[in-house]
Amino acid sequence: MSLWGGRFSQPSAAEFKQFNDSLRFDYVLAPFDIQASKAWAGALQTAGLISTEENQQLQQALSALAKAVAAEPELPLQTDAEDIHSWVESQLIASIGTTAKKLHTGRSRNDLVATDLRLFCKQFAEHLIKANLAAIENLLIFAEQHTDAMLPGYTHLQRAQPIVAGHWAMAYVSMLQRDVSRLREAVRRMDVSPLGSGALAGTTAAINRETLAHELGFRYASENSLDGVSDRDFVLDLLNAASTGMIHLSRLAEDVIFYCSGESGCFSMSDRISSGSSLMPQKKNPDLFELLRGKTGRVLGHQHAMQVTLKGLPLAYNKDMQEDKEGLFDALHSYLQCLQMLAFAVPELTVNREHAALQAALGYSNATELADYLVSKGVAFRDAHHMTGTLVVNAQQLGIALEQLTLEQFQQVCPAIDADVYASLDLQYGLNQRQAMGGTAPKAVKVAVKHAQDWLHAAEAASKHVRQARLSDADKICELIAYWADQGENLPRDKADVLQAIQSFAVAEINDEVVGCAALYVYSTGLAEIRSLGLFKNAQGKGLGAELVAFLLWKARELGIARTIVLTRVPEFFGKLNFRITLKEKLPEKVMKDCELCPRKDNCDETALEYLL
Repeated sequence: MSLWGGRFSQPSAAEFKQFNDSLRFDYVLAPFDIQASKAWAGALQTAGLISTEENQQLQQALSALAKAVAAEPELPLQTDAEDIHSWVESQLIASIGTTAKKLHTGRSRNDLVATDLRLFCKQFAEHLIKANLAAIENLLIFAEQHTDAMLPGYTHLQRAQPIVAGHWAMAYVSMLQRDVSRLREAVRRMDVSPLGSGALAGTTAAINRETLAHELGFRYASENSLDGVSDRDFVLDLLNAASTGMIHLSRLAEDVIFYCSGESGCFSMSDRISSGSSLMPQKKNPDLFELLRGKTGRVLGHQHAMQVTLKGLPLAYNKDMQEDKEGLFDALHSYLQCLQMLAFAVPELTVNREHAALQAALGYSNATELADYLVSKGVAFRDAHHMTGTLVVNAQQLGIALEQLTLEQFQQVCPAIDADVYASLDLQYGLNQRQAMGGTAPKAVKVAVKHAQDWLHAAEAASKHVRQARLSDADKICELIAYWADQGENLPRDKADVLQAIQSFAVAEINDEVVGCAALYVYSTGLAEIRSLGLFKNAQGKGLGAELVAFLLWKARELGIARTIVLTRVPEFFGKLNFRITLKEKLPEKVMKDCELCPRKDNCDETALEYLL
């Protein structure tokens, strides 16, 4: 059944219908179209445009349809409907008759498809975030296992300085962390509901669009109907995040391909992720990583195609915008698959430690250490750089390594060189010297791994059950604080105080119900305290407390806070989260603010712990 046939006296030509219809790819939006329709039906009842009984009919029919689609996702493809919207409506009409024809009152396919696509993108972005976190987790395991495995580092694909394999892996951890941040920013910007914008000019129905938006899980309703139906920035944002993420995967793949090559031989792949040649029996090919590299162009192409599609479109909706889906769906599925394959492949990589260490020693990669040594002897760096270059040339002409030059040969170029130069030229010495934050020294890499593990724990918490608190959470937060204040575990706080400090709170949810909270209080000195931590009884024992703490530590790190404290009667809980016991006397801010107000101040049984970020 066509949703627009009344204006026409002849049916569409088969050729046009095949060209025009979108069901063959937009059928994946069925769950979201049904979700939006359920919310719209409720809004129509509230507006008095349908009766309670009619809304109940629609809700029951839509729920049944949702179950059918969940069981058979390709169910819509068994019909010749124009698009997913007409399929949903035709199924409802077949199920409940005339009542179904009232559902589209006050709305358009323009605002409906924009809503469906945003809901899809929000959900898929969460899948991508989780896949990134899984890849990060395996890269961190690799890094932790190889904090002391030497590897040649390159610039211009020439041997430059030795690094450790863990440091190499941590570079990609940093990239994927940014990808997670980029995806979260994209979700934040797309968290706007266009439903109720109509075709372009808004709806005549008395709909509370903010309430409708919240029911659909959006934070806001769009403020302009023209923009609401025509905005596809969220598609571009997600394609940009996917494209940048794929570039990172491609760079990693290129590194692995090189390190696994016969020319390098520093890495080995297991047979589980390798393929062979139909002609050359000796071959072991890195097909998995070549595909990661190759699929990057595909995703970048979809991003560019979407930009070109949008660049000249007038307001508001145009049929060109039907082209926003196929490329997006393919790009996101390709990116997700590549992330999943990376997470699978990393544990199948090994470092050939002895061979890699020998490779790291080639190419005069300890020349920088020699220059640094000369600087330590009082030579200006620019002069030290020149002298070191001369010594490298001398060693090359003799066909020996720098450390094989005699002391006399060194002193012919620089008399300041002494016998202690040989210790400085040892590769392990040079590695260990690079202990500054971000350096390749094993000690620095271990610190970086620890920080990234903390970040991962917090990011996983934010992806599961924990989020930033909203004003609408205030009553639940007050209920939690009051409960634990009665138990003597928290200081009481009134609702006005909670509302004023809502930005400092995080909440934990189960099935969209707030079951826990905690706050990050920042003192004027820059010290931060985790406080008001509590869960309802039925939510305990599920790891939500640890997730709340992890989330607030991540927030503290984002704010640039160096030290976070807690006063607690359960120090063992925070000890498991890597907090360390400290003295309350070192916390004058806390003592002055709260301890003087506490009824137990003269008989305090709380332990002070700190976490250094």
